[in-house]
Amino acid sequence: MTQSAEIMASATRVTRRYGEVTALDDTSLEIRAGELIGLLGPNGAGKSTLVNLLAGLRRPTSGTVTLFGGDPRDPARRRWLGMTPQETGLPSTLRVRECVDFVAAHFPERAVRDELLERFSLGDLRDRQIGGLSGGQKRRLAVALAFAGRPRLVLLDEPTTGLDVEARRALWDAVRDFHGDGGTVLLTSHYLEEIEALAQRVIVIGRGRVLADDTLGAVRGMAGVRKVVLTAADLPELPGLLREERDGERVHLLTSDADELVRVLVRSGVAFSGLEIQPTSLEDAFLALTTGEAPPVAAA
Repeated sequence: MTQSAEIMASATRVTRRYGEVTALDDTSLEIRAGELIGLLGPNGAGKSTLVNLLAGLRRPTSGTVTLFGGDPRDPARRRWLGMTPQETGLPSTLRVRECVDFVAAHFPERAVRDELLERFSLGDLRDRQIGGLSGGQKRRLAVALAFAGRPRLVLLDEPTTGLDVEARRALWDAVRDFHGDGGTVLLTSHYLEEIEALAQRVIVIGRGRVLADDTLGAVRGMAGVRKVVLTAADLPELPGLLREERDGERVHLLTSDADELVRVLVRSGVAFSGLEIQPTSLEDAFLALTTGEAPPVAAA
């Protein structure tokens, strides 16, 4: 994405406090037209707070937030915004089609209702009351509503929580289609494979700050960690070890210095076999960045 692309939303040196708790601490970022961004962070990192600030549902304690060049609390700025928050309260007595019509009526342009419902596998439920839907069906409807007003920017906060694998992948396809047509997406998720499958740019936040902001491949590499995999019954004390997991006798070691770890392992005389040095996954990088084992990296 070129730096000349339109800025759809931004946060500049934003801090948000809830009493004594600081949810965001001097955080800055920009969302440019045509981007598909994955926002990662542990529970309590400030992901939902950031999404709510960008959508105008919260005010920053300090700093500036913009949406389409103006104040996110201005209804005129939200005409081209679609959003699915973590928690949704849909009216139980409305039918699915009625709910879509009601939401779409608030926007200057509207998606074709039946096409929207089919895209999210809700076509057969159009006449069902929302109160009679399963949890997964309600979640699919909540995500579909984010697209009801033909938005230019969509904020999806944990959109696939509670969905089965098939429904999750159908939603991925819908997000890809929207992005392929020129739409802009900010997506938060607990599912790292979801971010890997969808995002072009990844922002990692922790302790209320941006720890990394770059392409998927760059974020994998910037944590400065590697994975060493081997078969061994016992291991000596190893340098730079961040995490150890065992699968029978197969040991997975996340380390900040794979070369030194292997040297120490060989010198120790411990019997091992099947040594592999594997590329860092997004999960490895995420864990290293958010547990404080790797230094914060300035935004690109």
